[in-house]
Amino acid sequence: MARAVTLFTGQWADLPLEEMARKTREFGYDGIELACWGDHFEVDQALADDGYCARKREQLEKYDLDCYAISAHLVGQAVCDPIDERHKAILPDYVWGDGDPAGVNERAAEELKNTARAAQRFGVEVVNGFTGSSIWHLNYSFPPVPESMIEDGFRLFADRFHPILDVFGECGVKFALEVHPTEIAFDLYTAERALEAIDHREEFGFNFDPSHLHWQGVDPVEFLRAFPDRIFHVHIKDAVTTLNGRSGILASHLNFGDPRRGWDFRSPGRGGVDFEEIIRALNEIGYQGPLSVEWEDSGMDREFGAAEACEFVKRMDFAPSGRAFDAAFGED
Repeated sequence: MARAVTLFTGQWADLPLEEMARKTREFGYDGIELACWGDHFEVDQALADDGYCARKREQLEKYDLDCYAISAHLVGQAVCDPIDERHKAILPDYVWGDGDPAGVNERAAEELKNTARAAQRFGVEVVNGFTGSSIWHLNYSFPPVPESMIEDGFRLFADRFHPILDVFGECGVKFALEVHPTEIAFDLYTAERALEAIDHREEFGFNFDPSHLHWQGVDPVEFLRAFPDRIFHVHIKDAVTTLNGRSGILASHLNFGDPRRGWDFRSPGRGGVDFEEIIRALNEIGYQGPLSVEWEDSGMDREFGAAEACEFVKRMDFAPSGRAFDAAFGED
């Protein structure tokens, strides 16, 4: 049975949900992954207004769209990050408040707890998101970084996320970290260490996005095999490395879309990610959740890309075999 193919609305939050839902159906998707920003899914409204979640469901059902997850990447980033002026642009006013860093961290943590409560009301079991990181800036070890500083970063993550995960557990909702640069886990080994830091709590797993692993040189299939029971959700996004002797893998402080960068995101099927092997690995680990396109390609029209990506994923996905290909030779 084919998995549902959904579209993540995080890159489309400039559009009202009514228009986004209509487009998502026109592009050919089975469902939609709602971002918790714009008017797509408002956590504060979901908790304050008893009819809010039902109206959102009706809005999606109008276009025959399912929803399996909501996503709280932006507020999650502010839980463990050292806060600066960049965060003001991505946070709701009531989370940013007066901008005092400690207060922003605390309000972001409370908002993530409330996101679990809102997800429960809405009837989804997965919240995708980020954690932020107090130690990302230490990634290049100069001046030399004592191991104690890294340990402190993982300890701070655990201290801030245990109370959040308590609420997720009470609500029957999973938190799926998108393993990603600037988060506490950005590759396979840091993902292992993050799980260890929170004692492998069952509420915590991963939103698998191969694009962030590919450009780092990490095989996404090896990540799936390392965490077969922790893949709570899957993003379909592609990336390409463009190292030409002048560009570097650290991207030279050049923003996405700049052709001088050493890597960039691509529409699914247009980059270097081997989705054939990813589908086979997802079959091996028994993942039956949605395949959610997170469309990011600075060089392509997004409506063309979203429609093409839907077609690509539906063509690429396949169910595992229920029998060996040569089983007939053993039959009487």
